[in-house]
Amino acid sequence: MKRRQLLKHLETHGCVFLREGRNHTVYYNPAKGKTSTTVPRHVEIDDALAKKICKDLGIPKV
Repeated sequence: MKRRQLLKHLETHGCVFLREGRNHTVYYNPAKGKTSTTVPRHVEIDDALAKKICKDLGIPKV
């Protein structure tokens, strides 16, 4: 999956950009009260990792 697609999916479901790390972007979901999770800065993100990120943030899987 492309990183841009994942970020768009996260923002569509109410997740908010928190900060930039050295190699990752950090998002959290204020509506669900879910803790922040990191999204690596790679062009392609493995589908299993994308599903885990969605699960951590409490949103539907991509």
